[in-house]
Amino acid sequence: MSTLDRLRGAALGAAVLARSGALHPESPARLFRMMEAARHWGITLGAAFATSAARYGARTALVDERGSVTYAELDARTDAVAFGLRDLGVRSGDAVGVLCRNHRGFFDVTGALAKLGVDTVYLNTGFSAPQLHDVMQRERAHVLVHDEEFTALACDANIERRIVAWTEHDASSSVGTELTIDALARRHARSGRPLRPDHEARTIILTSGTTGTPKGAAREQTSNVGPAVALLERIPYRARETMVVAAPCFHSWGFGNALVGLLLGDTLVLERHFDPAATLAAVSRHRAEVLAAVPVMLLRILELPIEARDGYDTSSLRLVPLSGSSLPGDLATRFMASFGPVVYNLYGSTEVGYVTIATPDDLLAAPSTAGHAPRGTEIRLLDAHDHEVPEGATGRIFVRSDLLFEGYTDGGSKLVVDGYMHTGDTGHLDRHGRLFVEGRDDDMIVSGGENVFPGEVEDVISRHPDVLEAAVVGVPDDEFGQRLKAIVVRRPGTALDAGELRDYVRGRLARYKVPRDVEFVESIPRNATGKVLRRHLG
Repeated sequence: MSTLDRLRGAALGAAVLARSGALHPESPARLFRMMEAARHWGITLGAAFATSAARYGARTALVDERGSVTYAELDARTDAVAFGLRDLGVRSGDAVGVLCRNHRGFFDVTGALAKLGVDTVYLNTGFSAPQLHDVMQRERAHVLVHDEEFTALACDANIERRIVAWTEHDASSSVGTELTIDALARRHARSGRPLRPDHEARTIILTSGTTGTPKGAAREQTSNVGPAVALLERIPYRARETMVVAAPCFHSWGFGNALVGLLLGDTLVLERHFDPAATLAAVSRHRAEVLAAVPVMLLRILELPIEARDGYDTSSLRLVPLSGSSLPGDLATRFMASFGPVVYNLYGSTEVGYVTIATPDDLLAAPSTAGHAPRGTEIRLLDAHDHEVPEGATGRIFVRSDLLFEGYTDGGSKLVVDGYMHTGDTGHLDRHGRLFVEGRDDDMIVSGGENVFPGEVEDVISRHPDVLEAAVVGVPDDEFGQRLKAIVVRRPGTALDAGELRDYVRGRLARYKVPRDVEFVESIPRNATGKVLRRHLG
């Protein structure tokens, strides 16, 4: 890259950061405190808590069921919890599991572990006891921080060293015989600032595990601001706003939004359990500008009666960033018809970071698009022989950027070709350069020699006015090897039958893409981020 290109990139980055409010004038005293915090912690996650406290101080950082916490209080709490964990024998270089919903305790322990130099393993709140045990063993996490509701699960998983992050008994110092994060914070308040550890903590977020055992994807901290600038250029987050975080923070999407919000001095309104009406009420009550969610949450909001939705003033909402699973049918356009041009959909994964971002204009023009690659991200579509496919043709999606993960914690990785990492998906680009994701490589159904990706069929079925949601899988067939089966949730009060649904699909897709089997169900199993659990279908 030439010097001129670097200067242009720096100028663009400064302009984007200024537009977001991340760059703006500060008093000399505040700048000094920020520089001292950055000098002490370096480029680490711990620095995010300390520098935000120096910059935003008395501004509210978090709001949960117990009330509010300022940036200064959050930084002090993470310091105190760090001292408490150290006294319990947690050391730099160790790994600790975190099994928490969205609340202040999640951030208390996240900041504390970062300041101790401890690797944090974020665990799925939908785990079974065997899954929890296996992941804790594999990641060598010897301590579990969990919410009180998961106590029985932790016991069944034979995890002995445990600390409770959230309990309904706020005044208690313990839950039974277990210590709480609140107790550590009170016991070690005013202990000072921990020393910078010699080990830079890793953030380990698990893959979704929709078809198998979740894997740990590790990331080191980085001083490269390019990816953050690219994200802010495409999704207009703004400083000092209010963000309702409905997406689970243990997943990369919820975690990423929360981190962006903390760095921008936003107020994060946290929801432990998603409820569509309660979410709209939170947006209305806090005059929130941002709702960080996953697609199925929008589906649940649209299921509310119109009069119920209209009972909440959501006029403050200007941004609904989505990720975590595919956007079914015309969900984005239906939501925007009620709430305005607010939906931004990010396609990516735990392993490769973000790949493309669809803006409201993209989604209005092509509702099923994943959008365009942001600055600094390159996409290639390759065939089975690793050659690029022609424009419009389907290929395996490969991506190159500064966000590629360092590998799975078990030593494995994703396929890489000439520096481009495979996302595991297939798709095509249209003449406008918009990406369309057709499905997972391993979800492809081969029926009678024809290749079918479930996503395309699901998208068509989801557009039927009597369909609430749908999933398509392959089931064994003696004649064709596999045949397509649709699992469908009907809208309440409708009487759609299998023949009508097949006729609807037949009028829009090729004959071999019409499901031979149709099963109507009450609900489709999904994980916490809304991805369909295909291993439970069939």
